[in-house]
Amino acid sequence: MKVVLFCGGLGMRMREDAASAPKPMAMIGDRPLLWHVMRYYAHFGHTEFVLCLGYGAAAVKDYFLRYDETISNDFTLTMGVRDVHLFSSDITNWNITFIDTGLHATIGERLMRIREHVEDDPYFLANYADTLTDAPLPQMIERFRDSTATASLLAVPVQSTHHVIDIDGHDQVSRVRPIRDLMQWENGGYFILRPEIFAELRTGEDLVPHALERLLPQRRLIAQRYTGFWRAADTFKDRAELEQLYRSGRCPWMLWDSNRHGVTAGAGSAAIHEVGQ
Repeated sequence: MKVVLFCGGLGMRMREDAASAPKPMAMIGDRPLLWHVMRYYAHFGHTEFVLCLGYGAAAVKDYFLRYDETISNDFTLTMGVRDVHLFSSDITNWNITFIDTGLHATIGERLMRIREHVEDDPYFLANYADTLTDAPLPQMIERFRDSTATASLLAVPVQSTHHVIDIDGHDQVSRVRPIRDLMQWENGGYFILRPEIFAELRTGEDLVPHALERLLPQRRLIAQRYTGFWRAADTFKDRAELEQLYRSGRCPWMLWDSNRHGVTAGAGSAAIHEVGQ
């Protein structure tokens, strides 16, 4: 099953200056965010990728053209650098298509521009290139297959650490509580889509909310709630937290690595619950 990844945004909240690498290329350990997302899908056998490029396209292309398997795999070196025997590999069986989808295109427009690469498939996967999770992908796909929906998304609890306040008629605060206590859900990406989604896309609009909103009257959008590990690397603080998890060896999203796939509070044991159709 093909995996479409949106890699072309400017990522202004992550950038240090105009020459900064694109957000999906921010490093977590020895590999960029994009690699971690791709490795998650590959863990479940989905190794055919379509990368929607824009800002920083050259950096993404160069990274894979110069990819060094020895960075994240054990190996034996003999005869100097002339003979390297890898004990395992990351991307040997990956098929990666690089498509320039424009510098300022919306995600919906990027999806429109790679239509020819996925429209003949019964369904395909799509995601942002900077969100990590340990959600059970096979279970998500099975639920989607059994539905009549055009699109499915991962719904996760609101990630904000801020608090909301209740105020009475005299401007007195009557309650302070974390936003997460409201049990609102946010779009966590990890989309599963049927080609019918292309009929809902428009130039100048986005996948979320515009195209997905058009699916609501016919109940063709489902959300799969997940309360386990999910993180978006939107800011330097987010990336620093992911880096700290990596350094501590507690990386719930690294399902492919038994040495680093630790468990954090609330992670790893949550089930997917389907909402609406």
